[in-house]
Amino acid sequence: MTQLAVVIGGQGGIGAALVDALEQQDHADRVINLSRQSEPPIDFTDLASIERAASWLAAQPGEIRLVIDATGFLHDGHFTPERSLRDLNAEHMGKAFLINAIGPAIVMQHILPLLPRDGRAVFATLSARVGSIADNRLGGWHSYRASKAALNQLVRGAAIELARRRKDAVCVALHPGTVDTPLSRPFSKSGLDVRPASQAASDILAVIDGLSEADSGGFFDHKGEPIAW
Repeated sequence: MTQLAVVIGGQGGIGAALVDALEQQDHADRVINLSRQSEPPIDFTDLASIERAASWLAAQPGEIRLVIDATGFLHDGHFTPERSLRDLNAEHMGKAFLINAIGPAIVMQHILPLLPRDGRAVFATLSARVGSIADNRLGGWHSYRASKAALNQLVRGAAIELARRRKDAVCVALHPGTVDTPLSRPFSKSGLDVRPASQAASDILAVIDGLSEADSGGFFDHKGEPIAW
């Protein structure tokens, strides 16, 4: 049976590196890259596109053994991370939750049921350490922190449901570290371990390779270490 790997957000910095790494490594027979530019497209500002893409995936020959959601929103030309509560903006928060939590939740709703019922399969979504409530000692970045914390909770709940029908499947949130991409580049400070996207992709795949069903519902960094909720 043909083994499929799916990357959602494969046009982004980390997503493109993951597609390249998967194509070079022996993770799957076929790598499917879904993004706003793919055919079919996935665009989290058009949630119906997720269901359409899932229907297309369901019709592809083979078994989906790996899905990586590499999407995320931190800033754009209009919104930047908040320094304090005074900077809160409802439109900013809405976009952060749409891209960082609601979109991935709808992806899990439609794509987790496509995973094989038997044998190992992995769904991983990219979260962020700043989404950890326990690790928040600086404040600020409220929309990004809160939306990633929401994503972590959604992953936890989805993993519980997934285990009832697919006992060997794994559903996790992963922190890729600080990566040299347009998303994080403006906020990279000296002293941080900033890694190229290719290295981040290799690290992510290494963590995924080391996961077992006992890790499902967890939140891990790029070294495979658990992160506190």
